[in-house]
Amino acid sequence: MRMAGRHFLQIPGPSTVPERIMRAIDMPVIDHRGPDFAAVGLKALEGMRSIFRTTGRVVIYPSSGTGAWEAALVNTLSPGDRVLMYETGHFASLWCKLAGRLGLRPELIPGDWRGGADPDRIETRLRQDRGHEIKAVCVVHNETSTGSVTPVPEIRKAIDAVGHPALLMVDTISGLASIDYRHDEWGVDVSISGSQKGLMLPPGLSFNAISEKALEAARTAALPRSYWDWAAMKEPNEKGYFPYTPATNMLFGLNVAIDMLHEEGLENVFARHARHGAATRAAVRAWGLEVLCRQQGQESGVLTAVLMPEGVSADAFRATTLRHYNLSLGNGLSKVADRVFRIGHLGDFNDLTLMATLSGVEMGLAKSGVPFTPGGVEAAMRYLMDNEPAASVVAR
Repeated sequence: MRMAGRHFLQIPGPSTVPERIMRAIDMPVIDHRGPDFAAVGLKALEGMRSIFRTTGRVVIYPSSGTGAWEAALVNTLSPGDRVLMYETGHFASLWCKLAGRLGLRPELIPGDWRGGADPDRIETRLRQDRGHEIKAVCVVHNETSTGSVTPVPEIRKAIDAVGHPALLMVDTISGLASIDYRHDEWGVDVSISGSQKGLMLPPGLSFNAISEKALEAARTAALPRSYWDWAAMKEPNEKGYFPYTPATNMLFGLNVAIDMLHEEGLENVFARHARHGAATRAAVRAWGLEVLCRQQGQESGVLTAVLMPEGVSADAFRATTLRHYNLSLGNGLSKVADRVFRIGHLGDFNDLTLMATLSGVEMGLAKSGVPFTPGGVEAAMRYLMDNEPAASVVAR
């Protein structure tokens, strides 16, 4: 049976695509080797530098974020290299498994999935590596499975405190264009991201932002690479082209997404996400439920992961909420499967969207018979009203 009104896609990505970006993607396909395309490619490459906050190279792939994970590793490392990773959640664990399949030797520092990567534990491990066998430190900036943020500048300080030469690689697939990220200032060597989160696009593009140190490592790295090869991208990219067929219409959309982010202002984008994250956590606590991230100051503005009471199925609640209120919420992954649901509050998202989302969650909790205290929606509303942005702009 058809349900009236729009579907609320409030998973932590893919995020809802604004109509303005959809209209940009809905353009006639053009010759990706013709003169008109060069301007499109150059604008996209330069625009992504501004989003990563780098003056260095950015590479764009027609792929999911998993492809950009692989690209970061195969361009800089050699078979048997040791890689230090940190278990912040499901996606950090997947990246570790990928590294192993590529012939690297990943070492995963175990975590409890309740916060970001711990700089002190990384520093301690690097101090033990007197022979500098560890060639890269890999962390997830915003762990989408848990709603926890890693303090990337502190990871850089930990590496520098030891004087260790390892590369710093950061997965900011769900963090970029949603929460503060600074590739150059934070001393990141390879940043990894994707199109379907803060960039407000459909899935299909991924990115590497690359430091000079990483480019130098790529000159001697011996892992096999072809499709992901940074070197093959260099000459075509300088003229706005790509070594193989790019996702042309996605690049049209990307350029509009970058324009929209700058029109709002990146600092305003970050503040908006932080405010919506705080309001959501206020609702969760008013319901008497528990936010999965318990490390104060590391809670995400992208999503909030919520622990269900013991013995209550998060997936059954999600199914009931979808069936009755046409609201999709994120599921718990691997270690927290059926124990957690995730509320996405990212992308093209405002106060009214948040209030509608939280109303659907509260009604879903009641409909599912989950033990909770009503009033979370009111708590979030009160937070938003008490913490209004300094300058509110109403679109007309």
